[in-house]
Amino acid sequence: MRHLLQRHPVAIRTHFAHSLVLTYALPAPVLRPLVPAGLELETYGEHGFVAVALVDTRALRPAVLPARWGADYLLTGYRIFTRFRTPGGRVMRGLRILRSDTDRRLMVLGGNLLTRYNYRLARISSRAGQGTLEFRVDSADGTADLHVRADLAGAPGPLPPNSPFPNARAARRFAGPLPYTFEYEPQTRSVIVIKAFRAHWEPQPVTVDVRRLTFFDHGPFAGTRPVLANAFHVADLDYGWERGRRRSENGGVR
Repeated sequence: MRHLLQRHPVAIRTHFAHSLVLTYALPAPVLRPLVPAGLELETYGEHGFVAVALVDTRALRPAVLPARWGADYLLTGYRIFTRFRTPGGRVMRGLRILRSDTDRRLMVLGGNLLTRYNYRLARISSRAGQGTLEFRVDSADGTADLHVRADLAGAPGPLPPNSPFPNARAARRFAGPLPYTFEYEPQTRSVIVIKAFRAHWEPQPVTVDVRRLTFFDHGPFAGTRPVLANAFHVADLDYGWERGRRRSENGGVR
């Protein structure tokens, strides 16, 4: 019965001190097997995309609580860009969770109890200053280590070399996070839809130096050659997630 708890039953509010999202392009056939029933892979040309998000959150807490009762967390996440259609023809664009990491054991326990975000404990540090933003992640098993430095002073930056996007406008459509996050509940063959709340969302393209990224060295990504397609940064904004809503695989409300 644990799955009944994992439907994201609590609305969450927080403040993003910084959010840095790297989007990687991979051949669509690599990603399609990772997309559960009901969802479609979001593509551009022959590519699908994985978002690697690094977030410095402040005062994260249930939405019913005041900010002073929240806690600060460093979070990283790996998500696939997907779409979900409803019977009425509406198309929701969102991210399907693969893995999440956090620097606090409380988030691992609470997050895995109430969601399917697949949280794991890691050593994470974030440092901002002199026009740069740097994240370091050391995962317990080495399968999600990450070290990246972003040039904030030079924003807006150009697209990375070899990006499949022809211009910044096309790349902006794949600047996570998206309006929705999707989880799949195999016990009931349902899709859990979590809608995001965000204020003055103006992500800036930035140049990044990715010095280490081990996530794509393992599992279904082993042997692939992901290409950095874009990198976007936002700072100093309120963000949140509503309670999850359960839908059938064909998009109908349950």
